[in-house]
Amino acid sequence: MAEVTAAEIEKIYAEAELLYDAAQVEAALENMAVAITGSLAQSNPILLCIMTGGIVPTGMLLPRLQFPLQLDYVHATRYEGNASGGVLRWERTPGLRLRDRVVLIVDDILDKGLTLAAIRDECFRLDARKVYTAVLVDKQTSRQGDIRHADFTGLSIPDRYVFGYGMDYQNYLRNSPGIFAVRET
Repeated sequence: MAEVTAAEIEKIYAEAELLYDAAQVEAALENMAVAITGSLAQSNPILLCIMTGGIVPTGMLLPRLQFPLQLDYVHATRYEGNASGGVLRWERTPGLRLRDRVVLIVDDILDKGLTLAAIRDECFRLDARKVYTAVLVDKQTSRQGDIRHADFTGLSIPDRYVFGYGMDYQNYLRNSPGIFAVRET
């Protein structure tokens, strides 16, 4: 994929459609935290952030989860800054021992479901007792893996290319103050 310029990124941002503003995303994160707390507060879970997109939702959920938990991360990607996914490439597997633990995998978006399914399967291979999934955004698209829905979801979006709150456009715009859809051409 060719490098994009700052001017091109600014144009993408200026022309994008706002799907959810910051207040709506914050409310969704709060609702997710309430649901996660209700289900996992007594389980001493490990939150497993999927890098890089999951860093924002995970970081925003953490102070809302007022119960004992541990935090770890994995880095597995199919996108590498591209608009469509390729072969899953592992950069880092979990550092904490998952044996007999409850694990909550946190990511920015559930798209085709292949990455989330592969990470869930790796957690079970490492003998996790139970694995839950949480995504800020559920894209309404056909799934290719066996994960059809996350256990905890913040927002639903149409099948469009989106960015903001951890989701990127060619490795930019993860820090956008809302969830935006790239203008359809």
